[in-house]
Amino acid sequence: MLNLKQIEEIKSHLNNAQNPVFFFDNDQDGLCSFLLLQKYIGRGKGFPIKTSPALTKDYVKKVEEFNSDYIFILDKPEVADDFIEEIEKRNIPIVWIDHHDIPKNKISKYVNYYNPLLGEEKTNEPVTYWCYKITNRKEDMWIGVVGCVSDNLVPDFYKDFMKNFPDLCKDYKNAFDILYGSEIGKVARIIGFGLKDKISNVISMVKFLISCKTPYDFLEENIKNKSIHKRFQEIDKKYQKILSKAKKEGIFGNLLFFKYAGDTSMSSDIANGLKYLFPNKFIIVVYTKGAKANVSGRGKNIREIVLKAINGFENSTGGGHENAVGAQIMKGDIEKFETNIREFVK
Repeated sequence: MLNLKQIEEIKSHLNNAQNPVFFFDNDQDGLCSFLLLQKYIGRGKGFPIKTSPALTKDYVKKVEEFNSDYIFILDKPEVADDFIEEIEKRNIPIVWIDHHDIPKNKISKYVNYYNPLLGEEKTNEPVTYWCYKITNRKEDMWIGVVGCVSDNLVPDFYKDFMKNFPDLCKDYKNAFDILYGSEIGKVARIIGFGLKDKISNVISMVKFLISCKTPYDFLEENIKNKSIHKRFQEIDKKYQKILSKAKKEGIFGNLLFFKYAGDTSMSSDIANGLKYLFPNKFIIVVYTKGAKANVSGRGKNIREIVLKAINGFENSTGGGHENAVGAQIMKGDIEKFETNIREFVK
């Protein structure tokens, strides 16, 4: 976990930043982390990283475009060395807050790096959780809840949220009960699907979220958020159709292995939905587009299983959390990957 000294250090960086840029992972945890920090200091630009698992050198131009004096990186498991080198040349401080399992020797000494997995007590709460603890603005608690339950954590402040917004909550056994069975969970799902839109629409949604004072401002459809709700309804139809197909076709004993294609990548959302419906099964969802395939896995020690299954595959990558993993393989390796997975989860 992060200690009080680290929390105060991050606060100091935020307070010193006059025109920061926040690069965040393109999911609810990344976005909510940005929203909490931006609302705390009331300044800075946010930009989701949609194109790659890594923050690459290409994003240096965004730093120059925004004329940024500080860089905050949120919920990104990988930052390219050449990005850091270019920023170091410009003498711009970098603050990187993450919760992925990354070898400490891969972190540049130039970077101010914070990760609860490196604390004396090793934990891996979502970055949103720590951003809420850093900012501690009660009026933004709903954003903290959204980011945490989206990343499969019921935060310790959820019961306080329930007292303030009982109509948006429900009793729960786990975070997925909240995500799929409550109104605050619906906020999280609308945001998640909104992030799958083109970048200009994502930026518009981000700006609207910054203006929201309560979850009702976002949840209740009006002229300002009509396009966001319309986008959610469109993608949710596709999601429900794919989920229904996966439930019928993908089950093999204690494994649910499902492949699909299409114009919208939502393998992580499908994997989460299936894990909620089948909590005792290993879940593997493979989305293909072009020559590559995205893999999302859920289950106990699934990271180890998936990384072992793709070992030796050319141009393959993988990583994430112990029980929730993402990977990318070539389309031609899917059959071998499925064979390996079935062997390893017997």
